Amino acid sequence: MADHDVIVIGAGFTGLTAAVNLIEAGLDVIIIEARNRVGGRVESEYLPSGIRIDTGGQFLCRDMTHLMETVQRYGARTVFSHVEGEQSYRPAISPERGETIWNAVERLREEMLALDMTDPALARLTVGQWIDRQTEIPADVTGSFRRLVKGLWCRAPEEVALAYLVSNDRRITNVYPELEMFLGDTMHGLAEKLAESLGDRLRLSAPATSITMMEDMAEVDVEGRALTARQVILAVPPVMARRIEISPPLPDQLCKALAAWEPGCAIKLQVGYQRPFWRDRNLSGSVMWSDPQGMYACDASHDTYAGIVVFLGGPLASLWHKKPQAELAAFVTAELAMALGEEAKHPASVNIRDWVNDAWSDGAYSDVITDIDATDAEAVLLQGMPRLNFACSELSPSFPGYVEGAIVAGKNAAQSVLQILRK
Repeated sequence: MADHDVIVIGAGFTGLTAAVNLIEAGLDVIIIEARNRVGGRVESEYLPSGIRIDTGGQFLCRDMTHLMETVQRYGARTVFSHVEGEQSYRPAISPERGETIWNAVERLREEMLALDMTDPALARLTVGQWIDRQTEIPADVTGSFRRLVKGLWCRAPEEVALAYLVSNDRRITNVYPELEMFLGDTMHGLAEKLAESLGDRLRLSAPATSITMMEDMAEVDVEGRALTARQVILAVPPVMARRIEISPPLPDQLCKALAAWEPGCAIKLQVGYQRPFWRDRNLSGSVMWSDPQGMYACDASHDTYAGIVVFLGGPLASLWHKKPQAELAAFVTAELAMALGEEAKHPASVNIRDWVNDAWSDGAYSDVITDIDATDAEAVLLQGMPRLNFACSELSPSFPGYVEGAIVAGKNAAQSVLQILRK
């Protein structure tokens, strides 16, 4: 007889949501997490001032209904992002020109979303190759589209499969801006609230090293200790899932589906100041860079904290991953000074979270499909196999790569397991 009904591997929002839903349905569940904390790609740090900041996933909007329900259920406090004032561009261009380019990028994005991916002419293309075909589009627009891909999907367009990006982006359906708001007590704080109800069912610093599939149960090895369950939910990104030894070996189709992914490359900086000085110049604090590509900043001030959050994605993040963080801090504050004013050179605090090659997520914001032949990788993983279920934000039917997507994936995995166990 199995020790538990379900073992959930991974205590990010997907695993936490799945575990909470299954426990509320009356099942015996244990959730194991390799890190010494919950949250996965959501985490936080305290500044010397006592202010807590998100160093991982942070933002949300009203369209993310499952996340908003979770926020309300656990009494988390939302803060609307400051957006008043003009956006800044680097290299400098007028706001009018910037808006014109951005509108053109959005039209190109809509054209991509409308593609018929059954068209043989689109088979085996990367996003970069498709962009190269848009010869009638001005270079500053296609260049900005490349920047968008690097910034949001955190890989070079030449690496990302077009079929994947079209499918992925079609599932990001917000009307309100994705950076509309954040949580005053951090997104990581919300993850901790989900975890509080789990008690001793949650085990931290407990990495799963192998899974052995048996006739009527599965055995998970946690650093030499065997745990058994009727069902296992592998609630980790695909790149991390393929690191876990599974025996007997997975079918070829599942192996190929797991091998199709590579991690996103992202670095996040929180740059704090004594006051939000950019607002004196009627600037919103939002900065868009066309050079270097893959860099974006916005105002993350709240309560007594004044700060700018800066994201580096794709090849730019990979480049800075190899350099000293002091150099990165100097580079970013110099860039902010050119965009927002000289006071940006004198921050009160600089927090850098480098997610490139992270030990337990291997990247951020999500894994992406780089194998141009892997058009069914997501469907194969979602199908899983008897007693083994794959669940993560990457596979979500809505908002993949976001906390919202992680919660949806967790709810769906819990529902699937309930249906199996109640047959």
